[in-house]
Amino acid sequence: MREKHYKKKKKWVRIVFRRRVFVIFLLLVQIMFIMFITTGSDLLSRYLGLVLHTLSLLVCLYIVNKKEKPAYKVTWVSLIMAFPIFGGILYIIFHTQFNSKRMTKLIIQSREESKPFYCLCGDTFPSLVRVNHDCLSQIRYLQHYAGFPIYAHTQTVYFNSGESYFSKVLETLEQAERYIFLEFFIMRQGVMLDPIIDILEKKAKAGLDVRVMYDDLGCFLSLPPDYKQHLEKKKIKCIVFNPFTPILSSHQNNRDHRKIIAVDGKIAFTGGINLADEYINEFERFGHWKDSGIMLHGEAAWSFTMIFLETWNFELMQINPHLPQDNYTAFYPWKDEPCGIESDGYVQPYADSPIDDENVGEHVYIQIINNAKEYVYINTPYLVVDDNLLSALTLAAKSGVDVRIITPHRWDKKIVAITSRSYYRQLTQAGVKIYEYTMGFNHSKTFVSDDKIATVGTTNLDFRSLYLHFECGVCIYQNSSIEAIKKDFLETQKLSRLITLTDCDRNAFQRVVQDILRLFAPLM
Repeated sequence: MREKHYKKKKKWVRIVFRRRVFVIFLLLVQIMFIMFITTGSDLLSRYLGLVLHTLSLLVCLYIVNKKEKPAYKVTWVSLIMAFPIFGGILYIIFHTQFNSKRMTKLIIQSREESKPFYCLCGDTFPSLVRVNHDCLSQIRYLQHYAGFPIYAHTQTVYFNSGESYFSKVLETLEQAERYIFLEFFIMRQGVMLDPIIDILEKKAKAGLDVRVMYDDLGCFLSLPPDYKQHLEKKKIKCIVFNPFTPILSSHQNNRDHRKIIAVDGKIAFTGGINLADEYINEFERFGHWKDSGIMLHGEAAWSFTMIFLETWNFELMQINPHLPQDNYTAFYPWKDEPCGIESDGYVQPYADSPIDDENVGEHVYIQIINNAKEYVYINTPYLVVDDNLLSALTLAAKSGVDVRIITPHRWDKKIVAITSRSYYRQLTQAGVKIYEYTMGFNHSKTFVSDDKIATVGTTNLDFRSLYLHFECGVCIYQNSSIEAIKKDFLETQKLSRLITLTDCDRNAFQRVVQDILRLFAPLM
């Protein structure tokens, strides 16, 4: 059996390798072609160069007047000025695609069709208005503008490690009765994923509606290209999100970075934990892997069911617009009687999409920071922020709020690490306390403030998560898990080293490198 498994795995590795090499080869061909047509020395090339110079100037004018984050404008204008011949055409190739408008239309359509079904549990908001809840502005924004209702009748369980999260996931999947939905950025076969797939296969054969959606680029090197067919043979429905194609396109930047498990509409999981062995420390990559997740049991779990179905349906429409769409009410678990789960504070799941230009994840974070009176404690694997978040963090610290951030000491991306550390001096000078987790890699994405509000989700403090990826999270208010999140932060802080101003000292060369990297941070 071991030999058979080894040969099968070896075959998959060869297939994966061929596909990856082919994709990289096509990307290189495109880049070489652009350089060839812009650097030739004959008369045609000189005229073409003049045209492209003019095009780059016009593109710069367009970027300056475009409604977009200032950091992106500065980055692209700097890039085009540095490479005036092919900078403009590179921007056009990245931002003009035939399929992007269609994708945007389908996402908006799916979102509008699904919105009314989020409130099948009833509207909790009026009761919060009557008591003038402390976090009313945050709740109002997410429900009335972003379209994600707040729920009562929900119990939460916070997990301070991938190991505890994994154990509860297996137990919950075994108890599923109607359906199981999984949506992940990274999946990798091994100790974590394989038992989950075994349960999904068993449940699918028993007649449950079992669906898996994973991001193609996130799993580009971790799953074989025929893994979709592998799952479908097990009667597991599968969609590969935004299949990666070797075409220079900004559309390829919009990845599904969400981590969602929804079971029967009654239980849901989210957080920073993907389905790969390093997340449960079965495989060491960067020392001890510190992560977090949260389970919702009750009404709020329905919201994550809807978030999953909404994405599943717009992906189906991209594949074939004539395929029948899901009847959302058919999945609602409390048709005949109300949810009997006792309320534990209030819970408000939310999702973020790069298509609608509404940066929900960023706005959640900024409101938590701006509304803090005593403290804000933050876990994040990356600290590459724009002026809005930088200003919010420094202003809070200058106003006497205890602002603490824990980042990794051992990083997964060296360039991102250097860029993250370039923000340390400015934040530390303002009074923000920054710690680096010395045991390994801190992948948690949590905010907790004033013992009143916390959020656990998938959104990192970097440009990709905040503006380019599909993300999700959950805000909890006056909930027992808030204390657990705070306690986990303080325990993690004990295993972390406080960064001082002396630690932020850099020589002239290092400062120049950091300044350059910060300039191009939006493209990382």
